[in-house]
Amino acid sequence: MALTRLSDVLWRERTLLELLLFKLEEEQMILTSGRSRWLGHATREVETVLDEIRSAELGRAAEADAVAAMLGLAPGSSLAELADHAPAPWDELLRAHRDAFASLTTEISMLADGNRELLAMSHRATQETLLSLQEVHTYDGSGHAAGAAPTAQLVDRSL
Repeated sequence: MALTRLSDVLWRERTLLELLLFKLEEEQMILTSGRSRWLGHATREVETVLDEIRSAELGRAAEADAVAAMLGLAPGSSLAELADHAPAPWDELLRAHRDAFASLTTEISMLADGNRELLAMSHRATQETLLSLQEVHTYDGSGHAAGAAPTAQLVDRSL
C-alpha cells in the first residue's frame, strides 16, 4: 500500500510539473507578443501552481519516508535509492517517475530562465523609453543650465 500511495503522489506531482510548464509557456507567449495586459494574470497562475507543487512535495516526502522505512532504508532516501530497493514492477515505475521529473525540471528551468531574460529586456526597454521622454538638461557656454527646446513626443499607449 505504501508504494501505491507514493506512486499516486508522484503522478500528481508530475501532472503539476506539466501544468507549470504549460503556464510558463503561456507566460512566454504573452511576453514575446509585447502585449503585457495579461502578464499579471499569467504570473499569478504560475505562482498558484508553484504553491500546489510545494504542497505535493510535502506529501511526496512523507510517502517516500514510509516506503523507505518499509524497504529498510533511511528517511530522506532519494527516488533512485527507493527504485533500487523496490520490488518489481515498482522499481521500473519509480525510475520512470524519476526520469520524468528530471526531464520536466530541465524544461521548466530553461523556460523560466528565458522568461526572466524576456522580462529583464522588457524592463530595460521600458526604462529607456521613459528616460527618452524626460526633459534633457544641458549647459550653455557659460556653464549655466539650459533647457532643451520643447519638441513633439510620440507615445505608444501600450507601454
